[in-house]
Order: sequence, then C-alpha cells, then structure tokens
Amino acid sequence: MSAGIDHEAIAERILERARSHGADQAEVGIQTASGLSAEVRLGEVDALEYHRDKGCSVTVYLDGAKGSVSTSDFSEEAVDNAVAKACDLARRTSPDPANGLADPDHLATEVPDLDLDHPVEMEPEEAIERARACETAARAVDGRISNSEGGEFSWSRGTVVYANSHGFLGGYSGTRYGVSAAVVAEEGGSMQRDFWYSTARDLSQLEDGEAVGRRAGERTARRLGARRISTARVPVLFEAPVAGSLLGHLVGAVRGSNLYRRSSFLVDAAGEQVFTPGITIREEPHRPKGLGSAPFDGEGVATRQRDLVADGVLTGYCLDSYSARKLGLETTGHAGGVHNLYLLPGERDPQALLREMGTGVLVTELIGMGVNTVTGDYSRGAAGFWVENGEIAYPVEEITIAGNLKDMYKDIQAVGSDLELRGNVSAPSVLIGGMTVAGQ
Repeated sequence: MSAGIDHEAIAERILERARSHGADQAEVGIQTASGLSAEVRLGEVDALEYHRDKGCSVTVYLDGAKGSVSTSDFSEEAVDNAVAKACDLARRTSPDPANGLADPDHLATEVPDLDLDHPVEMEPEEAIERARACETAARAVDGRISNSEGGEFSWSRGTVVYANSHGFLGGYSGTRYGVSAAVVAEEGGSMQRDFWYSTARDLSQLEDGEAVGRRAGERTARRLGARRISTARVPVLFEAPVAGSLLGHLVGAVRGSNLYRRSSFLVDAAGEQVFTPGITIREEPHRPKGLGSAPFDGEGVATRQRDLVADGVLTGYCLDSYSARKLGLETTGHAGGVHNLYLLPGERDPQALLREMGTGVLVTELIGMGVNTVTGDYSRGAAGFWVENGEIAYPVEEITIAGNLKDMYKDIQAVGSDLELRGNVSAPSVLIGGMTVAGQ
C-alpha cells in the first residue's frame, strides 16, 4: 500500500457515512499511484516527469437509485462531503432494478498474491540513461535514420483498494516498467517511422533497452522505399503486434453494455461458431506478474480463468453486474474489462505463414479506428509489406484493408507461434484468407 495513506480506513469511513445517510448499499474504490518518466530525444533530455496521483470513487444506492461522486481529496471532511453528495444525487435519480452491488456469492473470498509488486529504488539519472541507451541503439542501426521521436523509460507503482457494504474489502499493489524508442529514417525524400517497446511488472524481466532500440531502428529502416499498390482482394497476415487488435474488437462486441443495448454484431451469439474451428481465446486473470492480472474486478467479483472462445465457439460474454441483470444472466467478473486475454498460438513461425499466404499483404501498422461494432464492418488504414511467392517483396503504404469481422473471424487460415505477452490483450500473427486491400 502507498505510504502515508490508510486506504482501508478511508474505505471503512465512507461505508459508515453512507449507512448514516440512509444508503441501502454502498461501494468505494480507491486508487493511488506514483512514478517517473524520462524522455530523451537526439541524446538530450526532452522531458522528465514525476507523478503522484490519487482518487476515490463513491457509489451509493437508495431504493434502486444510484449516485456516484469522485474526489482526489482524502481528508475526512472531503470524503464525508462526497458521500453526502452521492446520496443527494441518488435521491434525484430514477430507480433501476438492475442497479446495485454484485451479489455476495460472486465476491472474491480470498485475494491471492499474483506477484505484481516489484518496486525498485531508481534515481532520475538512471531512468535518463536507460532512455538514452535505447534511443542511441535505435539511431545506430542504419545511416538513413536521420531523426528521432525519442527514447523513453518509465516506472510506476500503484495500489487499488475496493470495499462495499456486503463486507468485502480487498486491495493489491503493482509495479510497471517500460522502455521504448521511435525513430525516423529518410531516403530519396521519403521518410518513414516505426517504434518498439517492452513493458513488465518486474524490472529484471524488462527487455534490454538497447535490444528494444535496435529493433525499433530495424523496423524503421525496413520501411524505406514503400510503395502504393493497386486495389485487390488478397490474403492478409496481421503481424503479432497488431493482431491483438482483432481480439480487442471481439471484447467490444461481447461487452455487456453493447449487448443489452443490442448494438453489437454478436448479440445472442453465445454458443455459436464465431471463429474458425481450432481457435481458442483464453483469459488468465491470475497469471503471476501478468500485465492485466487482478484477483478481483472493479466490483470485488472473483476473476477466473476461462476460454472466451473454445474451438471457434463463443462460450459467453464479458459482463459486470449491471449488464448481467439487464440480460438476465450472471456477472462474469468483467467490471473494468478483461484480464490477460490472448489467442493461443499455433505451431508455425511468421516465415512459414508468409509461405502459406503466397501472395498478399503483411500488415505491420494499423491507422485509425474504422470499425463498426454494431455491424462488424471493418476498414482501417494500414502499412506493411507486399508478399510474393511467400517472400517479402517491398514495403507498402497508404493502403486500406476492409472486410467484416464476422467473415474475418471465420476466415482465419492460420495462427503463428510468435505470441508475445506484452500487454493485457495479445495475439500471435494471424492469417486471414481474403480481404479487400484498397490502394491506387
């Protein structure tokens, strides 16, 4: 827990004050965090920022009506005022039978240690040198790298505490470290940029900064000489760093709020074959040191491992208590989102996937957010490489890839072996059998 702040005492005071104001139910979430970020550009310190943040959210329920207030002031007077205002808002709000805390039998009964907290004392000078080493390595890769958007190193440590009037009180702390670089290469009047990064809970597991920089430089240099291509319908291979976005769109489509509003292309799709057979998408909330690991969700509901998609079949949805009640279902422990969701890898490496694709486009960057969750229509700007006879021929730019997620999910031809768990939602390379690639 953060030094100087008694999270549990604050939570207990808020719940007691809510009872005294006549609330039927109440809940409180407290978050505190501190950290440092060092940015270096062209070898010089560009920014050095230290942050210390705190916040408290109070929600009360009176006869089915809800009132919520947030504050960053943890004094007794401030939290008392927050509770009073939340109760006042609830009295002015229409009741909703779906409102209320998570049912007691869904709450976590224990909070396992997920090995998320690895604090390291670090002076600003060390963070600066780590950022500088990363950028220097990126700039040294190729003589055509002429400019830089910078190298960055950051660390942060935060604490989360949640309590409610059902008697639940739980909390945990976690650290996060990150290093990245983005550089610009130029040739023949044309410029290209790319980047790379690494992030980890434990500093000892962070990828070496110089290795991150070299990869950023290599990715940038290989994009020089990019061309536009003619419009065609061809296979598309999503490189692992961007393939995770396909899972992100799935999560949006199975989120409870979109389902009860019937604004999703996967309404009533539970139990149906949504993906190609053989595809499994797993969630592991209790993975040690996982970037998305959490012992309970934002309502205190126990998180559990499950396969959201098993052998291509959508097994269920991602629901909090409110959306579950609206749908006549039970919460799945997803108040606040998913936790360590990933597509299980296949056996073939990216080179084998290129050979299987034959001729098509390897996508390494996606631009814009042209995805319609209601219909599944998909259209995004992209850049990457044209592939012929299973080999990369040349880089391409200013293209748009288009299709419909319902068709794309069922047209997955192969999944790579190159899964890297560098975020909360991850995937290896994914080969789609056919999409419209719009160019010239």
